Amino acid sequence: MSDLSLDATQLDRYSRHIIMDGVGPAGQGSLLDARVLVVGAGGLGAPTIQYLAAAGVGRLGIVDDDVVERSNLQRQIVHGDDDVGEKKVDSAARFVEQLNPDVTVEPHDERLGPDNVRSLVDDYDFVVDGSDNFRTRYLVNDACTLAGIPFSHGAIYRFEGQVTTFEGESPCYRCLFPEAPPAGTVPDCATTGVLGMLPGVIGTIQATETVKSLMDIGERLDGRLLSYDALAMSFEELPLRADPDCPVCAESGIDSIEDVEYAGSCAVAD
Repeated sequence: MSDLSLDATQLDRYSRHIIMDGVGPAGQGSLLDARVLVVGAGGLGAPTIQYLAAAGVGRLGIVDDDVVERSNLQRQIVHGDDDVGEKKVDSAARFVEQLNPDVTVEPHDERLGPDNVRSLVDDYDFVVDGSDNFRTRYLVNDACTLAGIPFSHGAIYRFEGQVTTFEGESPCYRCLFPEAPPAGTVPDCATTGVLGMLPGVIGTIQATETVKSLMDIGERLDGRLLSYDALAMSFEELPLRADPDCPVCAESGIDSIEDVEYAGSCAVAD
């Protein structure tokens, strides 16, 4: 998209982007032409959706099969009290439509699974994983890695969060965690709780990584894991290394997600 295709309203809406060196009309045009899939419209997905929509990402897909509960509202900022009981994808889509008419919202009211993950991710330029379970994380990793689609990973726990970006040249999620931990060993936020602002920090970083990747600017977290401790108000950066024997991203890895049983440990079949 050239700068001539930005109308007066868009020039006004995105003026703080357009005047920035490194962004400009071309960068904003890249965002308006971009297609991003957000997996999950919950704690991490909500701030990501809000900022990507505000930034003018042209097509925003949202995958979630859950409904809004009142306990979500402490942290899931695209939903309100009137949305309780409604499908999260519908509530999030309405929020985006009210925020920015430039954005085409594509709600996918379904649970991500082996039968639909490839058809979903293949239609987008970038994927943001805002899920809260290991099965979905491995599905996103495996499908995006095999398809060569960059994606952002985020996770939260009580007062702590982590985030990284996988762009194809880096290790993949399985290089960090080859298999999921045994069921019940990692409690969810319904059991242990979560600081309401925590997913806002991690989700905003995911949104930042997304727009940087789409505009191809700056240094992304490719090959680095950023860990955040809200109580200590500290960030720690850990280098990530590719596993030469990784069953997904190594040259000898699998060719299809059909080689994976996405239950239990989400292990790749020998």
